[in-house]
Amino acid sequence: MTAWHASVLTLFPEMFPGPLGFSLAGRALREGRWRLEAIDIRAFATDRHRSVDDAPFGGGAGMVLRPDVVDAAVAAALAGGDPARPLIYLTPRGALLDQAMVRELAAGPGCILLCGRYEGVDQRVIEARGMREVSIGDYVLSGGEPAALALLDACVRLLPGVMGEAASAEEESHAAGLLEYPHYTRPAEWQGRRVPEVLLSGHHAEVARWRRAEAERITRERRPDLWAKRAAGGGATAAPDCHGRAEPPKRDARKDHER
Repeated sequence: MTAWHASVLTLFPEMFPGPLGFSLAGRALREGRWRLEAIDIRAFATDRHRSVDDAPFGGGAGMVLRPDVVDAAVAAALAGGDPARPLIYLTPRGALLDQAMVRELAAGPGCILLCGRYEGVDQRVIEARGMREVSIGDYVLSGGEPAALALLDACVRLLPGVMGEAASAEEESHAAGLLEYPHYTRPAEWQGRRVPEVLLSGHHAEVARWRRAEAERITRERRPDLWAKRAAGGGATAAPDCHGRAEPPKRDARKDHER
């Protein structure tokens, strides 16, 4: 079986694998369950100064990554792997990354991630290459590399054989369109706080009902947008159990900045 293959186009290849070299992702990388290559965009500059950006047409602050340089880097990534891998540009105006998108990407052959810097990337290469624009949230970053790390971590943990128990992924936040219920472990009493009695009962059906109720309560309180989405789709009235199948909502990012 061909390993899931990620290529990252970046001005800072030394940032990879970074945290992806540790824990589950790192072990899976060493075991060959997935591949990672960091491609230096600057290696495709054609002048003696290795320039990758230029001033924006129309004026304004900052610099823009040149389409010819970015396109050459994309071509190199495509030549080195499955051409069916989606090309993703991490950008503030992209569709918000959610668990449904993560599952979709993890089920494919891999992905090619373009990490922008400065004021972004020339629009022409985005359109010419049919890039999928993705955002990881409504906040400001200095560049796309942290966003790429987050996206890859979310995907890799879903690959076959990476997580120890498949059931763990099914009960996590967003897997059923709900935030995750609280967790407890030993000791049963700590600083005067006791674990909820139902979790000590050994009654699996009651535990499942409690967990579902807590997940619904937390989602209503902390993410009314998710709860409204479930209510609109009928998910909020489903029978209480440990698992669900509703997808989390999709919305456009506005103020993040993974350029």
